[in-house]
Amino acid sequence: MARKEGLIGRKVGMTQVFADDGSHVPVTVIEAGPCTVIGIKTAESHGYDAVELGFGAKKKNVSKPAAGVFKKANVAPMQVVREMRLEKTEKVQAYQVGQALTVEMFAPGELIDVVGVTKGKGFQGGVKRYGWYGGDATHGSMFHRAPGSIGASSDPSRVWPGHHLPGRMGGDRRTVLNLSVVRVMAEQNLLLVRGAVPGANGSLVMLRKSVKATKAPQPQKVAEKK
Repeated sequence: MARKEGLIGRKVGMTQVFADDGSHVPVTVIEAGPCTVIGIKTAESHGYDAVELGFGAKKKNVSKPAAGVFKKANVAPMQVVREMRLEKTEKVQAYQVGQALTVEMFAPGELIDVVGVTKGKGFQGGVKRYGWYGGDATHGSMFHRAPGSIGASSDPSRVWPGHHLPGRMGGDRRTVLNLSVVRVMAEQNLLLVRGAVPGANGSLVMLRKSVKATKAPQPQKVAEKK
């Protein structure tokens, strides 16, 4: 899979904007960047091409090894440090240590991918986790939300691997592909993306240019805020 450039961001929440025809467009507001280039890795030096990005200022509790990395790059300590792998060395060479990346790398109508961690819901039963119907809700049934029979007895005398059962739900890394950028608010470092993205409000997300876009992006006709 191709690897594309992107940013580190934080999910703010959801709202809506209105298109020129009056229809409302549900959007997720993401605080994207500014991200500082902390390091550059190439295939010759590390075996792969990547850009190391930092997001959010960190004023205390910086470990000595991390402080050394930031000092070498001549940048302030960052809360979040992530690598953004790229597919070609030529793209890596376009970046410089200390360079600031902002939401201006995206344009309205462009398709992007958003990576986040889904909301953790703890230990849940099968009805909520997998949408089981459950038993009768009438009085005297004695079977409502329990798993029930989960396999044959004599053969194979065990539970088949991968059987849907109660367990931990949520807290998984998920990627949503081909979300359209509705609006870029460079002054506030905000990006409005059509639809929902994984994670709770305030959680970290990774934004990148779409790796599976099959057509040229079409501009989103949304009324500008006055």
